[in-house]
Amino acid sequence: MAQSKEINWGGKASPFSVSYGKLFMWFFLISDALTFTSLLAAYGFHRHVHPAEWPAPADIFVHFPFLHGHVLPLYYVGLMTFILIMSSVTMVLAVEAGHRNNKRGVVIWLSWTIIGGLAFLGSQAWEWYGFIVGENPVLRDFIDPATGQWVTAEFQGANMHVNEYGHPLFANFFFGITGFHGFHVFSGVVINIIVLLMVLNGAMERRGHYEMVEKAGLYWHFVDLVWVFVFTFFYLL
Repeated sequence: MAQSKEINWGGKASPFSVSYGKLFMWFFLISDALTFTSLLAAYGFHRHVHPAEWPAPADIFVHFPFLHGHVLPLYYVGLMTFILIMSSVTMVLAVEAGHRNNKRGVVIWLSWTIIGGLAFLGSQAWEWYGFIVGENPVLRDFIDPATGQWVTAEFQGANMHVNEYGHPLFANFFFGITGFHGFHVFSGVVINIIVLLMVLNGAMERRGHYEMVEKAGLYWHFVDLVWVFVFTFFYLL
């Protein structure tokens, strides 16, 4: 990127030969990575503490849209993962087009990245709906939030207090980890839309560079990389 060091660093040398924008984006991503690491570590700890009550994700996430009646363990989560990884590929192409000051290429590939992000969010909403509604009622002992007393009742699906799948913490971590990641994807889609509008308005051409696309790409690749870890630790192991 042809960008003035004097503008970014007040005439002083740029550390690591990067602009202040990309450097602070890296700082943010590192701090965010620590947050996800703590969530996954807590998930692993509680799973280790409650092995008998901890359900196997492959026994829960077995449904696929329009294929009712078929047991397809983790196939849909695999499709979601593929969609997100492909959106990372289109983001790479958008950044590469930005390096060549190719406005049309940036618009095309950034648009596909946004479509991929929206497809992932829609898929996650469908998965959440299936998890919350459930399909196999079971008897569960749980503390009634209204009375604070232990009660035994037939329950179907999942919420933050009780679920049909096993230990309540499993649902809590599911909502917490996948929800937190979904919020990051949503934020990334919003950022990409804003950057796309800036590209369409010619803001990057007036600046003389497409570094904003590069910074949005760093965030998007981070979101994709985190999902790979979530997919591995939460669903596969």
